[in-house]
Amino acid sequence: MRRWALGLSGYGVQPLVLGDLKPDYVDLVRALGGQVISLGDGHGSLNVLDPGQAREAAARLTGKARATVLADAHGRRLNMVLALLTILRSSPPTDREEIILDRSLRVLDESHPHEAPVLKDLLAVVQQAPDTVRAVALDRGSMDRYRQLTEGLEASLISLVDGGRLGGPFSRPTSEPMQLDRPVVFDLSAIDDSDEDLQAAALLACWSNGMGTVNVSHALADAGLEPQRNYFVVLDELWRALRVGRGLVDRVDALTRLNRQHGVGMAMVSHTMSDLKALASPEDRAKAAGFVERSGMVVCAGLPPAEMPMLTQAVPLSQAEQSILSSWQDPPAWDSANAAEAVRPGLGNFLVKVGGRPGIPVHVGLTSVEAGIHDTNKRWKKKQS
Repeated sequence: MRRWALGLSGYGVQPLVLGDLKPDYVDLVRALGGQVISLGDGHGSLNVLDPGQAREAAARLTGKARATVLADAHGRRLNMVLALLTILRSSPPTDREEIILDRSLRVLDESHPHEAPVLKDLLAVVQQAPDTVRAVALDRGSMDRYRQLTEGLEASLISLVDGGRLGGPFSRPTSEPMQLDRPVVFDLSAIDDSDEDLQAAALLACWSNGMGTVNVSHALADAGLEPQRNYFVVLDELWRALRVGRGLVDRVDALTRLNRQHGVGMAMVSHTMSDLKALASPEDRAKAAGFVERSGMVVCAGLPPAEMPMLTQAVPLSQAEQSILSSWQDPPAWDSANAAEAVRPGLGNFLVKVGGRPGIPVHVGLTSVEAGIHDTNKRWKKKQS
C-alpha cells in the first residue's frame, strides 16, 4: 500500500490514509510534505458533527451542487452518530431513534448556522423536545410518552458525550481540519490496541471525514472553483471496524461512499476472509464479502490453505494460484551457515487478480530511498540497542 501511495503521488495523485493505527504511513506522508493529524485521548479530536468544509463550499456553490454537498454532509454526520450508537450498544439503533436523530440534527443546524455543533448540543435538542422532533417520535401529544420513547436514546447520547467510553475524541471541536491539496494521514496510534471499540469508532470517523472532504473537492472542481484533484484513499484495518457491532457493515458502506467515483482510487485492506466471515449475522457476512466481490482488483499476500474455500467464493482462483498463496505464508527456514533466519518465502510477494483473468505474481523490493520511511520496526530496534 505504501508503494502504491508513493508511486501515485509521483503522478500527482494525493494519498489519503484515513486511519493509521500502528502507524505504518506517517513517515511516508510526512516525507511527501503531507498533513499528519493525530487523534486520541490526550491528542487531537475529530468532531463527528462537524460538516468540515461542506458549509464553506455550499456558500460558494448554487443550485443542485449546493444541495448535494449539504445533503451529503448531513447524511454523513447522521450515519456517524448511528455508527457510534451501534458500537456502543453492539446493535443498531431503531428506526424511530434514527428519524429522531435525523430531525434533531436538522434542528441543530438551524440553531448553529455559523459554527459546528457537538454531541452535547445534539443531546440537548433531544432533551428539549422541540415540536418537530416530537412529531416524528409519534408521542401522540404526550410528553410523558416522549420521555419514555427517547429514554434509551438519551442514555446512549449521554455515554457519547465527553467523558463517556467513546465520546472523548469525537465530542469536542475538531482540532485540525483536513486539507484538500496535500497528502493526509490520520495517526491513530495513540489509541490502545486493547480498546477495540474506540479503534473502530476512530476509523469510521476518519473514513467519513475523509470521504466527505473528497466529495467537497469534487463539487468545487466541477463548478470551476478549485482545480481538479485526484486522490488515492486507503481504508486500512477494515475488519476492525466491521466486527464490533451488528449492522456496522451498512454504516461502513454509507460512510465510505462517494458521490462521484471518477478521479478517486480506493483500497480497502483486511487481513483474511476469515475476519469478514466472523461477523455475527449472516446478512453482515454476505455484505462484507460483497466488498471483495465488487472490487475491480484484488491483491493477496500469503494466506493459509484454510482461507482458500472462503476466498474462492469471492475471487476465482485456480489450484496453482491457491498453491502459490499458501507457499508464501510458510515461516522462514533457518540458515545454519549464517546462524540466522533465511528470508521468509512470501516477503514482498503478492498476487494481483483482475476479474477472472490469471493472477499476476509480483515482488515488491524496497529502494534505498524507501527503506527509511518503510521501517515499521523502530521500537523493536530501540529495545535491541
